[in-house]
Amino acid sequence: MLAWLTDNLGTIVITLILIAVVAAIVISMVRDKKKGKSSCGCDCAHCGACRCKH
Repeated sequence: MLAWLTDNLGTIVITLILIAVVAAIVISMVRDKKKGKSSCGCDCAHCGACRCKH
């Protein structure tokens, strides 16, 4: 088991970094959604011109 871990340490580290980045993006999107922000660049909660879906 220890030999397998040392052989694949680079892959494991890269995978963990990618998981952390994806989690940070998802958390950011959820927080923005709760604040009423949109991914289209406008604030849909206060803007009538934007055609975003909530």
